[in-house]
Amino acid sequence: MKAIEVHKLNGEEIDAELTKLRRNLYDLRVQATTEKIEDPTRFGKVRRDVARLLTEQKARLMKKGGTK
Repeated sequence: MKAIEVHKLNGEEIDAELTKLRRNLYDLRVQATTEKIEDPTRFGKVRRDVARLLTEQKARLMKKGGTK
């Protein structure tokens, strides 16, 4: 997911995408312990997508004047 795509999402879509990606990361970790992973670079890609979404979420909160 590119940063431009993240900017186009609304707040609810960001939350849903974060939930989906975190579940995906969990599934990858489980798969890594139980069997061989096809693409080990997938861990980094998913973590970067989560970071992009969290960064956008935080920026929007700060723009509103939130302190969280």
